[in-house]
Amino acid sequence: MSADARPTRAPLTCVVVVIFTVRDNHPEVLLITRSADPERGLWALPGGLLLDGEGLDMAAARKLVEEAGVRDVYLEQLYSFDDLDPSAPEGSVAVSYFALVDASMVRLAPRDEWQAAWYPTNELPEVAFANDRVVEYALERLRNKLQYSNVVYSLMPEEFGLGRLQKVYESILDQTFDKRNFRKRILSLGIVEETGDVRAEGAHRPARIYRFIRREPTTF
Repeated sequence: MSADARPTRAPLTCVVVVIFTVRDNHPEVLLITRSADPERGLWALPGGLLLDGEGLDMAAARKLVEEAGVRDVYLEQLYSFDDLDPSAPEGSVAVSYFALVDASMVRLAPRDEWQAAWYPTNELPEVAFANDRVVEYALERLRNKLQYSNVVYSLMPEEFGLGRLQKVYESILDQTFDKRNFRKRILSLGIVEETGDVRAEGAHRPARIYRFIRREPTTF
């Protein structure tokens, strides 16, 4: 090491988690209002530094439980950003994840500070740490995943009508599908099966009820 060289600190490493759900036929993301500097008062994605001895996947799963009260849902590492927090003097690396949750299963953490709320992905408030870029990146990844995998299972209840499933696809992909063509396509993939039950969903007439054959990630 030369006489002029100075040892440098390793950049801070944290995780951020983009938690998606679908409510009222709109994709939404969970945000936390910051109650401390930097970026106090702005909204941000759930996240934080790793605990001692904690791996990245463990930290992301922990944030899911802490903020949404869910576990064993679809969770995938997304991308590593090194330019989200310019205020960190030694630099920072934010390893991002995205998760898919059924809104009916979520229990937001009750607290006076660092409150959580759902926001439509196309109506985000002012956010901290360029988190809108992370949400946009995650949403594009999700749209691509729907084309070749069954990950939508994590947004759905155990049993559902195909009409409800269609609305979830349409809300995320921001397009509409012909009902018969959608049904034909989904059934041809072999990812859902009939339960033998028939029931009404909302104001619609009774329809056949389905479930995913596997509630774990598969590709087709």
